[in-house]
Amino acid sequence: MAVPPFAQTEIDRQLPSGEQIFLDHVGHFVRDADAAGRALARGGFAPTPPSIQVNPDVAVGTQLTGTGNVTAMFPRGYVEVLFKTADTALSREFDAALARYTGVHLAAFAVPDALGAHERLKSGGFRVRPLVKMQRPIETATGRDVAAFTIARVEPDVMPEGRIQMLTHHTEAAVWQPRWLAHPNSASGLVDVVIAVADLGEAAARFARFTGRATTSASSGALLRLDRGGVFLVTRDALGELAPELSPTVLPFMVGYAIGVRSLAAAEAAMESGGLQWRAFEGGIAACFPSELGDGVWFFVEDAAALPWRR
Repeated sequence: MAVPPFAQTEIDRQLPSGEQIFLDHVGHFVRDADAAGRALARGGFAPTPPSIQVNPDVAVGTQLTGTGNVTAMFPRGYVEVLFKTADTALSREFDAALARYTGVHLAAFAVPDALGAHERLKSGGFRVRPLVKMQRPIETATGRDVAAFTIARVEPDVMPEGRIQMLTHHTEAAVWQPRWLAHPNSASGLVDVVIAVADLGEAAARFARFTGRATTSASSGALLRLDRGGVFLVTRDALGELAPELSPTVLPFMVGYAIGVRSLAAAEAAMESGGLQWRAFEGGIAACFPSELGDGVWFFVEDAAALPWRR
């Protein structure tokens, strides 16, 4: 019997508690929301309908953030695809990221207390932005609802790997609806995000400070293990062996992410059905994103220990 990717008892729930920190979600930046939603489906995911993100403000009323999303929700974590909805300061940063490459530009860590995380980052020497309260409308099986978050962000150049942020969820039931959690590829959870960097030592030390967790050396890279999920930082030289499908022209570059599945056979069947390029490795498969989702790779495993950087 396959070992579940999230067998540890400390992560047998969606959201963290106490001092825990989880890899909550990763985000693709794309130009065409409809095409990206279809691309997720080609990868064997069951995407949610598009949603437009807003900032509620009692002084001036609800304001568009400038982006919206389509998501693939898992029993543990999720993937989002972000697209532009308005000209705002945030969407201009989105445009700048897209100018570098289309693909994954966001990694978000869930914490029980975004305000506390914001203060910790500030006291640790990170240049932080004001705490943000964000929400988006949600259709549920019984009517309309709202997904609400509090987000702690740093200035963009502080974490050049992408939009790296902390958040606290306030509406778990609205975000993780049972009807969106089953996928043809049998995806059950987000495991790790993989990022190629130019200076491994500097990036590893900075991510350790950002998350408050230590990194360890692993497979020509550095692995940051969180209470659920993690971050694998890899050099350009080592990337050739890990993901020979990719040849990024810029660094840093978010290579892709690992997804826990209940059945590798189901994941393989989804890749074949979607006409995607994929290959097997010991204990898993790697598949290129459909072009509409940008450049990058999915790593599918039944057991997280099968990931090359976790062996």
